[in-house]
Amino acid sequence: MTTVLPMPWVYLIIAGLLEVCWAIGLKYSHGFTKPVPSLFTLVTLAGSMFLLAKAAQSLPIGTAYGVWVGIGALGAAILGIVLFHEA
Repeated sequence: MTTVLPMPWVYLIIAGLLEVCWAIGLKYSHGFTKPVPSLFTLVTLAGSMFLLAKAAQSLPIGTAYGVWVGIGALGAAILGIVLFHEA
């Protein structure tokens, strides 16, 4: 028997992963002075916000926001350590 996540949770998980992408993209954009990383950052930011809003249509906002921030913070911290050798 397989369990399928309801779509709002799928949206929320993808939104959280996109939050990690745009947070890391900020570092690579060097203050939005590099065009390609800047565009990547803006596109992933918009996608993350859109999917968070879609998830929040069905899920309580406290739950949606908490999970979204949690995925983003954990992912950004881990990638900061791996990619940028941060403490």
